[in-house]
Amino acid sequence: MATVDERVVAVTARVLKIETSEIKPQDDFTADLGAESVQSIELVAMFEEEFGIEMEEDAALAVSTVGSAVEYITEVCKEQGVEV
Repeated sequence: MATVDERVVAVTARVLKIETSEIKPQDDFTADLGAESVQSIELVAMFEEEFGIEMEEDAALAVSTVGSAVEYITEVCKEQGVEV
């Protein structure tokens, strides 16, 4: 099974229509990857679907980098008893 990192990068690439090789952990979703507000909301929804979790929307939207998204999603999965 793919790691949380790989799955976050794959979802990000799919939503933002960019290559996975262009996405780094330190990349900011808006500043570096060009996500607009609608895409940020779509990313949250797709992460929830990918991992089978529910995220608090304001907290999820406050996550700015790919690396911090991996950490946040990992934490939410633990809290909700979802194995990653």
